[in-house]
Amino acid sequence: MKFLFCLFAMVISLRGQEVAVEKAPPEVIASAVKAVADLGQEVVLGRYKVAVDRMYPQWKERTAMRMGGMENLERQLDGVAKQMLQQGISITDFTPQGQPRAFEVFPGKKVETIDGRQVESLRYTKWLVLVPTVTRFRTMIEGDPVAVVIESTGFQVAISEKGKDSWTFIDGAGVTVNDLRSLFITLPKDLELPPLEKRQIR
Repeated sequence: MKFLFCLFAMVISLRGQEVAVEKAPPEVIASAVKAVADLGQEVVLGRYKVAVDRMYPQWKERTAMRMGGMENLERQLDGVAKQMLQQGISITDFTPQGQPRAFEVFPGKKVETIDGRQVESLRYTKWLVLVPTVTRFRTMIEGDPVAVVIESTGFQVAISEKGKDSWTFIDGAGVTVNDLRSLFITLPKDLELPPLEKRQIR
């Protein structure tokens, strides 16, 4: 609640003021895509806890509250990993694929010294990048000796403070436009998220 109060207070204070807009440099988008690729590699190696460790903090708090606390969240994730192992399901690939889209979020104040004077301006302080992904699962079906491969298209929401190149994530499988706009209220109201699809490819 404290986080939301501070966020809404900031937005109210920005009304009527112009916020400087900056286009995401290619290196920022490349950094976000690489961070998602690194996350995917960890997951493929079975290190599922990284999904919690690298979750965007405010989203992690919300998710943990819905699950009854952080311990329950981690326990549930561990349970999913064990069930996958018991059922012979493995993640064989998790990679970025598609065109990322970047947005500036989190308006804040920046103070600079210009001609010996302290000048205050409004700037967006974080990058948010929607990174489409493809994940492949291999599983066995009863009565079929050949493994089935399921391909899932989705996305990761990568967030970093500007200039820090330290990305945290929100999994697109469990988030809506309204969820994102409740965290980052300057996102477009007509924001379209990358599609979520699953299909059997073998």
